[in-house]
Parts: sequence; C-alpha cells; structure tokens
Amino acid sequence: MLFEIGKVVVTRNADKTLDHSSIILALQKYIKGNWGDLCIEDIEANQEALKYGLRLFAVYYDKNNTKFYIITEADRSITTILLPEDY
Repeated sequence: MLFEIGKVVVTRNADKTLDHSSIILALQKYIKGNWGDLCIEDIEANQEALKYGLRLFAVYYDKNNTKFYIITEADRSITTILLPEDY
C-alpha cells in the first residue's frame, strides 16, 4: 500500500449504482498508485499530493462502464467512492 486510505465510505448513490467487485478492484489499483483514467496533469498532481500530504483523486469505470471517483482526504482519514453527480 502506497498510502493510508483511512475509513472507506461509499455514497448511497454509488452503492446502488456500481458493481461492487469493480469497486474492490479499483481500490486495489488505487492504493498502489494506479489513478485510473486521469490526464497527465492530474496524475502529476497526485504524485505531488503523495509527497506533501494533499488530497488524492482517481477516476475509474465499473464493469458496466459507469464512471466513478475515489477521493482520499489530505489527512488520509477517509476515502470516499462516489459518482460524478455526487461530487
């Protein structure tokens, strides 16, 4: 694990919509520094966030091609899985 993720929470909307095995797979990638479908600028921002303790952000798609986010707060106390409309 590259960083601490704290408590993992899933928004109600994401929980109802997303394939749960896709969430687990995405979290496994996320904790290793695979940020999913991010542009180079956002990948670089996450690398800086790792160095300086800032918020981390990633974008993934579940097996039904539904886009979702994973966000870990700067203090690493909580990681939230949510749909874009939940943001």
